[in-house]
Amino acid sequence: MIFRYTPEIPLWPQLPRLPKQGMIRQFLDGFPGLREDGKRLWIDTEAADFPEQMAGFYEEYGANEAADDPCQGRFAMNREAAGGFYAFCQTLSRDDEPRPWTVKGQITGPITCGIGVPDSRGVAMVHDDNLRDMLVRLIATRAACQARLLGRLARRGIPPLVFIDEPAMVGFGSSGFSGISREMVSEAVGEVITGVHRGGAVAGVHICANGDWQPVLASAADIVSFDAYSYFDNLILYRQPLLDFLARGGVLAWGIVPTGDVAALERATEDSLYALWRGQLAKLRALGVDEKQMVARILITPSCGTGSLTVAQAEKVLFLTAALSCRLRREFYPAIPLP
Repeated sequence: MIFRYTPEIPLWPQLPRLPKQGMIRQFLDGFPGLREDGKRLWIDTEAADFPEQMAGFYEEYGANEAADDPCQGRFAMNREAAGGFYAFCQTLSRDDEPRPWTVKGQITGPITCGIGVPDSRGVAMVHDDNLRDMLVRLIATRAACQARLLGRLARRGIPPLVFIDEPAMVGFGSSGFSGISREMVSEAVGEVITGVHRGGAVAGVHICANGDWQPVLASAADIVSFDAYSYFDNLILYRQPLLDFLARGGVLAWGIVPTGDVAALERATEDSLYALWRGQLAKLRALGVDEKQMVARILITPSCGTGSLTVAQAEKVLFLTAALSCRLRREFYPAIPLP
């Protein structure tokens, strides 16, 4: 379905019903002290050999950087946790497979992971300086590895896209963010963006939540992906950061196809989403954004993933994404070939 509906920029599939492919678990292989018991994850900081595990992590990290090979050892993409990634790469490596414009990958951000996994005392590891430092390094290097491997598949000279899925980045003020500063969040996500760039990819940050949008708009992200169906009016409250982001060439991944509200998805049609998008574009024009330039720098996307939907619902999300994208290209850029 991915290749059928999004042939220009296909993405590798994540399959969260498989135990190791949940959003928090998927990219944690290789982290010192990682323990799992069914659906429960924690970092066993009280294990007798935990200091030695930490030392081994930093030693391997240093060797990885010195060799300029982000795919060495524990930092490589784990085949059991990311089976969709390897199936995707294998499919696109076939000579008979049409070449996409580019490809998209994704990795869960360090703040979302760090809030979701506790240490032995039950404290989220984002609050521990040592654990957070290792987590950021692990995710940044694994993002660089993913970018490097995906770059081999994007054969039209366009770099791959790697999105950092980081809904927690806008969560300031919630109970889970007690003791977490804006500077800490910006620095952690910034290091992962640097990792994506190190691997030769364009860096996106995906946020399917609502809150303080200033940190992500002020970051070095090339693309900001947001839930336009639910939170467009909240995003444009950050007028100056948004205008600054666009002025430096930032791209908006416009998540206008609903995925979190099944009733909204059932009601959605190409025409209704087009009307909604048109209304949103008019609001951006009112902020002083040039319409032609804006349309040149957007990606039409789902609002979030489809892991909680049925297969039929997921297919409708992909269908609507493709239909709306094609409609806008026909309207604004008819010279661009359509699939």
